[in-house]
Amino acid sequence: MKREMGRYKMGLCFSDKLRMNRGAPPPDVVTAFVEYTEGRNHMTAAQLCRFLVEAQDETEVLVSDAEKIIERITCERHHITKFLRHTLNLDDFFSFLFSDDLNHPIDSKVHQDMASPLSHYFIYTSHNSYLTGNQINSECSDVPLIKALKRGVRALELDLWPNSTKDDILVLHGWAWTPPVDLIKCLRSIKDHAFSASAYPVILTLEDHLTPDLQAKAAEMMKEIFMDMVYFPEAGGLKEFPSPEDLKYKIVISTKPPKGNLKRDKDSESDVSGKASSDFSDDQVGDGKTEEETSEAKNEEEGFDQESSNLDFLTYSRLITIPSGNAKNGLKEALTIDNGGIRRLSLREQKFKKATEMYGTEVMKFTQKNLLRIYPKATRVNSSNYRPYNGWMYGAQMVAFNMQGYGRALWMMHGMFRGNGGCGYVKKPDFMMKNGLGGKVFDPKAKLPIKTTLKVKVYMGKGWDSGFQRTCFNTWSSPNFYTRVGITGVRADKVMKKTKKEEKTWEPFWDEEFEFQLTVPELALLRIEVHDYNMPEKDDFSGQTCLPVSELRQGIRSVPLYDRKGERLVSVTLLMRFHFV
Repeated sequence: MKREMGRYKMGLCFSDKLRMNRGAPPPDVVTAFVEYTEGRNHMTAAQLCRFLVEAQDETEVLVSDAEKIIERITCERHHITKFLRHTLNLDDFFSFLFSDDLNHPIDSKVHQDMASPLSHYFIYTSHNSYLTGNQINSECSDVPLIKALKRGVRALELDLWPNSTKDDILVLHGWAWTPPVDLIKCLRSIKDHAFSASAYPVILTLEDHLTPDLQAKAAEMMKEIFMDMVYFPEAGGLKEFPSPEDLKYKIVISTKPPKGNLKRDKDSESDVSGKASSDFSDDQVGDGKTEEETSEAKNEEEGFDQESSNLDFLTYSRLITIPSGNAKNGLKEALTIDNGGIRRLSLREQKFKKATEMYGTEVMKFTQKNLLRIYPKATRVNSSNYRPYNGWMYGAQMVAFNMQGYGRALWMMHGMFRGNGGCGYVKKPDFMMKNGLGGKVFDPKAKLPIKTTLKVKVYMGKGWDSGFQRTCFNTWSSPNFYTRVGITGVRADKVMKKTKKEEKTWEPFWDEEFEFQLTVPELALLRIEVHDYNMPEKDDFSGQTCLPVSELRQGIRSVPLYDRKGERLVSVTLLMRFHFV
C-alpha cells in the first residue's frame, strides 16, 4: 500500500539507490509513522503520545505534552497561528525527530540525587582557570573564568601572588611570563556569572603564595564581593562534606589553611589541616619535576615560615571549607582515612598514575570520603590535557582540565558533564561508594561480565552546508562524510567503529547499526565523530559529541554536534537510534 504523505511516498519498497531526495526520512521513521497513525496521513496528539511512551520510552509523557509539540512544530513549519492544525504529517513528524531541543538524546534536567556529600560526585573542574591560552606567555584574564562558568564548570583555580610592592594581590601563573590580572576583577566576574548555568556550588581552589597580611586582604575581598554567597563552614572543621543541595548558590573556598600564631612542632602530623600538603615528594615516587611544576606541589607542601596574627589567621582560615591535606610523609599516609575530618589531596597526572599502580584500593577508599584533585603535568605548555578516565575510574572527583585547549580528552570531559542536566555535578555510581566483603572495592582493571548491550543506529546527518564554512571541505566537490562511533570507559569496554563513506553529499544517509557490549555502562561515554574523507590528505574534522551511556534516551533521537573546542555547531545534527538489550 502506498499513500501520498507530504513530499514523500509512503511505502517501504524503495531502496537506498533510488532515494534521490537525500532529505527524505529513513525507512524506520516512515515505518513508525505508518504504525502509529494506522496508515493514515496525519498523526494525532494521542498517537504521538503513544509513540513517545512505547517507542521512545518516555513513560511520563501526557497527551497534553504531545499537543504542545504539535503546536510548536506546526507553527514553525507552516506559520499557522490562528487556525492550528492539531496533527502532524510525515514531514512534521520527521522534523520533530530531528529537533534536538524537543527530541534530545539525554535528559536536559537535573535528575540525580543531590543530597549526598560532595565526595559522592564527579565535579566539573578547570585548571589554571584564568589563562587565555598556553601555560607560558598567554594572558591572565577574567574572560576564561566567565566562559567556564557559562559552560557549567563548578570548580575554578586561581593562583594568588603579591604584586611588586607587596600591597595588593594578582592572579598569574608562577614561573612563567603570563601578564597578570587583578584578583578583585576575577572575584567580581565570578560573582556575576557563578550561577548563570547551574545553581549548584562553585568551588574556588586557591593556590596561595601570599603573606599573612595579604591572605587577610584576600579574605576581606571575598567577603565584601561575594557577601552571602560565600559559605562559612562550622567552627572546628567538618566531619563530612555538605551536599550540592545544601550548598546551592554558594561559593566554597578550598586551599591550605594558613599557619596560626600558635607554636607548632614542624614534624607534627596530628593536625592534618595545619600545615597542608596535596602532593608527595619526588624521592618517594621516583620521577623528576620541572621548576614550573614544583610551584603547585610545593605550595601545597609548604606554608610560609612567618607567623601571622590571630586576626589574620582567623579571617582567612574561617573561609576555608575544603582544606588541602598533608602528604609530607608519603602517599600511603596521605591516603589514610581520617575519621575526624575531611580534606582535599591534589596530585599531578603522572603521580596519580603511579598512585593507582601502588595503592589502587587506598585511592578508591580515600575518594569515598575525601576529595581528590588531579592536574596536568607541567610539560603540557600548550594547554593540552590527559585522559580524564584515568581519574574517574578511581573515584577522583576533581579531574582538572585546561578548558582553553581542545582535543578528544576535552571532548570526553564536556561529554561527562552533559550528564545530570549539565549542572556540573555527576553522581558517582553506587558501587564506587561501597566496600564489599573484606573491604573489597571496585577495580576498574578487573575482568567483569557483560552487563548490557547498547545498539546504536546512525541514520543520517544534516546542517554542514550552513553550519560549516564550505572552505572547511574540499573546494572542488561535495564532502564524503563518514561517522565514527565508539565507547570510552573501562578498558574492556573501549572500542571504535565507523560507517561507510557517503560520497558527494551535504546530507549523508548511512542507515548503519552497531552493537556495543558493556561491562560498566555507568562509567561509559558514547563517542561520536564525523569526518570528511579526503584521501590522500588528512580527513577533515566535521563535528563531534560525547554522551554518557547511562543517560541515553532510547528511541530515535536528534544528536547535536560540536566543534573541536566543544562549541555547538548551530545547525549540524545527526539522526540516531539508541536501544539497550
